Amino acid sequence: MQIGILNQLPQERSQSITTQVLTVLDAARTAGIRIFFSRHLSLPIEVAGVSQLRSMMAWQRVTHVQEVKPWFLRDAPGFQLIPELSPQRSEVIFDKITMSAFEGTFLSLALRDCGINTVIIMGVAMEVGIEPTVRHAADLGFIPVVVRDACGAGNEVAAQRSLASLEFAGDAWLTDVATVDSILKP
Repeated sequence: MQIGILNQLPQERSQSITTQVLTVLDAARTAGIRIFFSRHLSLPIEVAGVSQLRSMMAWQRVTHVQEVKPWFLRDAPGFQLIPELSPQRSEVIFDKITMSAFEGTFLSLALRDCGINTVIIMGVAMEVGIEPTVRHAADLGFIPVVVRDACGAGNEVAAQRSLASLEFAGDAWLTDVATVDSILKP
């Protein structure tokens, strides 16, 4: 739910996903559920390694490292979460440089320390960051719950493949905003 990621979607789709995410976020806050936000961070070219540079080149459709422009540097406007989320003091924002929110972050430790074994996952982009996060969560022994209609994508065909693959594997529960809202709100 970063400005620079949502700006890549058509405005109507971005607004629709934002509305759905805010509905679940409100229900989670009402239920007193711990909330963690992730942000994708681009490393500056001077410290980026092969994996980071390869990913940036692929996403930017360039053939030389010199052509790469990191989109999500810490001080770039696109790095920030959309203002509509309004993270509260009791909520956590963490940065990641990988596709999975669990790789190289404190997320797994923080969840386990709280005795949490189920995670509700939503945001953008299903085919890029959400599917790897869901698979990684399952591999770590968490029960991932994907809120399908609160997940956006840069490529809808790839996102549908991701959802079909997750459904086939059976590692995650797939649900919708109305179901989550009805379960979490009194």
